Amino acid sequence: MKILVIGSGGREHALVWKLAQSPSVTQVYAIPGNPGMARLARCLPGTDYLAAAREVAADLTVVGPEAPLVSGVVDAFRAEGRQIIGPTAQAARLEGSKIFAKNFLWQRNIPTAAFVSADNPAEARAALDRFRLPVVLKEDGLAAGKGVRIAHERADAESALATLRYPLVIEEFLEGEEVSFIVFCDGRNVVPFEPTQDHKAVFDGDTGPNTGGMGAYCDSRILSDSLTRQILNTIIYPTVEATSFTGFLYAGLMLTGDGPKVLEFNVRMGDPETQPLMHRLDADFAAVLTGSGGLAWHAEPSVCVVMASGGYPGAFEAGKPIRGIEEAEAGGATVFHAGTRMGPQGLETAGGRVLGVTASGPDLAAAIGRSYAAVRKIAFAGAHYRTDIGRKGLKRYNKVGSGT
Repeated sequence: MKILVIGSGGREHALVWKLAQSPSVTQVYAIPGNPGMARLARCLPGTDYLAAAREVAADLTVVGPEAPLVSGVVDAFRAEGRQIIGPTAQAARLEGSKIFAKNFLWQRNIPTAAFVSADNPAEARAALDRFRLPVVLKEDGLAAGKGVRIAHERADAESALATLRYPLVIEEFLEGEEVSFIVFCDGRNVVPFEPTQDHKAVFDGDTGPNTGGMGAYCDSRILSDSLTRQILNTIIYPTVEATSFTGFLYAGLMLTGDGPKVLEFNVRMGDPETQPLMHRLDADFAAVLTGSGGLAWHAEPSVCVVMASGGYPGAFEAGKPIRGIEEAEAGGATVFHAGTRMGPQGLETAGGRVLGVTASGPDLAAAIGRSYAAVRKIAFAGAHYRTDIGRKGLKRYNKVGSGT
């Protein structure tokens, strides 16, 4: 079987890495790919995904990023009878429009935060009076994980209204712990993945502006069996039934005192959640995608630490030479490329999020230690990363273990 993966980031590298291990896969292609993927797959130029699938006679195409899904790539492939993993453009509106998603949730009594939509600054300022601080403001369209502001003061909210794109959503601030809950769907049946926890803020302690994700960890203990059933019954099953969803449905959840509530829907695998998920997956992923095999997981937790360019998530410079990846991987880590390119100096930085350094261990503490040991072996000018990926999990488990 020949598989084409659409995308060029760390998520797509992790998908290629896992698919290349499948006994049934004879060739993996990536469009446009990156230098990390080029070690495992044949990378194709351009952005004409349908033409690329025709050219290489791909038996299956897997879409990584959200933009092609929202633009209708699945509809185009299916119109030609080509197999592709992802939702239709109509179902992809769950991610493509925050307003659509919030109305969808509200109309079906799926638990989420109270909200108001606003088409202009005047409406937004009036809507602020309906919420207690802190308040959350979200751009309606795709924003690569960076179109959200949490305002703790009225002045902060007013400032955000002057910079965010309209229309936007204003919603109540939910307190609790965030969890990424991803499932694979065929239109009716649902296969849950292991739970993961993303770290969106750029700095330790969840401070600073939001990013596309500065790291994630995957551990079975993030959710209890009863909580998993509650999420499936109250959120996932109603959504899949209403949309006949196909592909990867990602519910970003807040575990509140009133139960899990939806912060957002994504219609693809998460980035950086895919990296630790693929590291833990103990199954033929191609067989899972074609419905000929089931999911199984290594018991060991896994952790991905994102190394970013200086200045990210703001302006940053590209073209910085990268050193130390081979040494990091010699110690047992897997380094997934996100924003890299081959240049005059060899491997160089080419994006805000550059690498996703991923490792597993017999317990979460060991996985964290191995990931950061690998991170310290890699260097490029301006590199920065959070030093607390997975620490919330350790604190939670220690609290449970102490009986408090």
